Amino acid sequence: MKSSTLKARPSKARATRKAPASRSHEEATVESFRKDARFAAEYLNAVLADGDQEELMVALRHMAQAFGGVQRLAESAELNATTLYRTLSPKGNPELRSMTALLKAMGMRLAVQPLSETTR
Repeated sequence: MKSSTLKARPSKARATRKAPASRSHEEATVESFRKDARFAAEYLNAVLADGDQEELMVALRHMAQAFGGVQRLAESAELNATTLYRTLSPKGNPELRSMTALLKAMGMRLAVQPLSETTR
């Protein structure tokens, strides 16, 4: 018996798969805020409860991207866009009036809640 060797023939039509487009964590977060305003509000509440001011500014900057960008929000909130960009920097320090206007432009508001009995 003759041993036959099989040769692989090159395929004429190779199946090509495109890798799924990757996106950054920031892009995914912004998209989540855009899709779900309740999630965005809960995220901000968590940052307010556990984070520092720099984390809050980063969160607000991501939310600004999700809700149309800083320029559009500045117009909606009747704030100066350049000032709002500075305010949303990691070292930003917004006035209460600016913060209230920005949140309102995103369809949100500040609220006060009592601390639980165990944390007082």
